[in-house]
Amino acid sequence: MTAVAVRHLDTSAADFEAEFQRVLHWSAETDHAIEERVAAILADVQARGDAAVIEYTQRFDGVAADSMAALELTREELKAAFDAITPAQRSALEAAAKRVRAYHERQLQACGLSWSYRDEDGTLLGQKVTPLDRVGIYVPGGKAAYPSSVLMNAIPAHVAGVGEIIMVVPTPRGEKNALVLAAAYVAGVSRAFTIGGAQAVGALAYGTATVPRVDKITGPGNAYVASAKRRVFGQVGIDMIAGPSEILVLADGTTPPDWVAMDLFSQAEHDELAQSILLCPDAGYIAQVQAQIDRLIDGMPRRDVIRASLEGRGALILTKDMDEACAISNRIAPEHLEVSSRDAHRWEPLLRHAGAIFLGAFTSESLGDYCAGPNHVLPTSGTARFSSPLGVYDFQKRSSLIEVSEAGAQTLGVIAAELAYGEGLQAHAQAAEFRLKDRRP
Repeated sequence: MTAVAVRHLDTSAADFEAEFQRVLHWSAETDHAIEERVAAILADVQARGDAAVIEYTQRFDGVAADSMAALELTREELKAAFDAITPAQRSALEAAAKRVRAYHERQLQACGLSWSYRDEDGTLLGQKVTPLDRVGIYVPGGKAAYPSSVLMNAIPAHVAGVGEIIMVVPTPRGEKNALVLAAAYVAGVSRAFTIGGAQAVGALAYGTATVPRVDKITGPGNAYVASAKRRVFGQVGIDMIAGPSEILVLADGTTPPDWVAMDLFSQAEHDELAQSILLCPDAGYIAQVQAQIDRLIDGMPRRDVIRASLEGRGALILTKDMDEACAISNRIAPEHLEVSSRDAHRWEPLLRHAGAIFLGAFTSESLGDYCAGPNHVLPTSGTARFSSPLGVYDFQKRSSLIEVSEAGAQTLGVIAAELAYGEGLQAHAQAAEFRLKDRRP
């Protein structure tokens, strides 16, 4: 057994700040060659539509297709995939979908409703909330397939009232993942295409003869997908540009150390750039977690990826106390934040920045990934300082409602005209003044 060389940091050390910044450093810049290739693919899809999508799907995924009809999954195929998976898998999908739907329905009630009021002169002011007409969800299908991503993207769109949900999922060498297809059936995806990469993003953004143009694209993907989403933003909305997955565990030393070690593994196994960090004020406990990491690593099927992630970007950090751990957590603003403490609710008020907060020793991050209910599409790379998890609100937009009464126009018109003249916009001013009783012809 070879020990895993995870960085051990101490906040009291003179070089802590420099070492801490090295742990956090990650460049979100896309390789220039990828950017050029993506630009060329998007331009080709915009110009040639279906023909370009078919050509790139043949080239990159090894899927021979002579028409887009061969790349579209029918509702019958999705139902057949659902029927073909095991009863246990069907039950798990349906239970997860039920919980995800229940959570987002509550979210809709809390923040997704229209409202209005009238002030003292009878003027009506308010907000009208309406769903997007059509969205596209990108589901990875290369190195790994994620049926949970189907649920997390499609169900809140449904709850928001989106009329049509278009799914794209690459199927390298024609290999279709039955759980992904079954999840699309359970989640009520409207149409599904076995295409991926930048060409799929382009097809959704620009529309082709077969793939309808959408209003927004959500869902994770590789560097080509991320680059394509960045480039089509403005043509369509996007959810976010996601970086590598992250977990931060705040531990007070009361949780079994093997639980924490496995929680760190749960993000490290995603890819070599994923980040797993432990913050704890107990040096002895940190040593126990390190020992469990060394003990458990060889039994993990993805041990090489886990080792590379932990040694490259992981850290076990000794803090003065839990208060300092919370302060450092806010600086990191992690995607997933576990408060593995006997009294997790004591520390939760101190935590301001995180994609999702998991309270208590029994709340493993993996439960949130699959079936707890809240969305698992979360801000990464410190963007939780200013952005939020995917939710119902991402599939809606808001229109302001303004109905000014005649009485209200007498007051507001004077204010608006004064400001408009100050800005040198005479037509604005006179449009307001025409409504004033004493200025009418």
